[in-house]
Amino acid sequence: MRAIWKGAVSFGLVNVPVRLYSATENHDVSFRQVHREDGGRIRYQRVCSIDNEPVSYDDIAKGYETEDGDMVVLTDEDFKDLPAASSKEIAVQKFVPADQIDPMLLDRSYYLEPDKSATKPYILLRDALEHADRMAVVTVSIRTRMTMAVLRVKDGVIVMQTMLWPDEVRAADFATLDEDAHATSKELDMANMLIESLAGDYDPDEYEDDYAIALEALVKAKLEGGEVRQAPERKEETGEVVDLLAALAKSVEKAKAARGEAPAASAEADEEADEKTAGKPASATAAKKASGSSRPGAAKKTAQKAPAKKAAAKKTASKTASKSAAKKTAKKAS
Repeated sequence: MRAIWKGAVSFGLVNVPVRLYSATENHDVSFRQVHREDGGRIRYQRVCSIDNEPVSYDDIAKGYETEDGDMVVLTDEDFKDLPAASSKEIAVQKFVPADQIDPMLLDRSYYLEPDKSATKPYILLRDALEHADRMAVVTVSIRTRMTMAVLRVKDGVIVMQTMLWPDEVRAADFATLDEDAHATSKELDMANMLIESLAGDYDPDEYEDDYAIALEALVKAKLEGGEVRQAPERKEETGEVVDLLAALAKSVEKAKAARGEAPAASAEADEEADEKTAGKPASATAAKKASGSSRPGAAKKTAQKAPAKKAAAKKTASKTASKSAAKKTAKKAS
């Protein structure tokens, strides 16, 4: 066994260092929720009910919901102001008769093991409890909250059993049970005969969990028969990263729109168009751009500008030729 807590039992001036062990364990067969079709595990995500966004553990707080549905959020700072005991001490308050402790108040059971140097005072406390036929009522803080518990002896070992608070035990208030109604003497005689016929000593080995045994046998049979589904493990993605990437992408698109730039999808389309037209003649590309212009009459203006440029070029060439002829004539005359 592995100790879950270390502290000391103190009564009067006696201090007994001890280690705490869980005295019980659960043997129930545990199951996982899986997809019926392929055996994949079902995963859950922490999502806020208001904005439907995933929430990280750092952003989760405790909330107290009122009967009207209002929520009171409590932070770590709020809990720091509450009375909390962190003492590593099992303090004996009093020794009471064992029959005064209602078994319904008992909760979880733990074994107390003494340190090697505290064996003698441990044995002294154990023998005193057995001799007095009493239980020690103690206070202890196993985690953060202080709780009540009792110390008693079982098989030569001191056992600590935590207790419920009195207001945690419900009252049995049933209208169908009348306090004045009792069984007749004849009925009691027959019931006593039945009790005597079933009387005996309690032996735990006489009882077994039939359901758990049958369930384990069923699982073992399926394993031996090869009825096993091995679903591939998926790498869990945190919602925080996905949200961050989505937010960054939206921010980039918004910034581009504010500057009048084309969105990412349009830019990719333009790049693809440029790659397709890279090997075509310039005239074809110009004609394509002119035909795809969004302004009405853009193609006509382009067509009109081409003849005008040609006419201007002809005029310039004729003027240059006239000037050259005039210069030659002047030279001959001289």
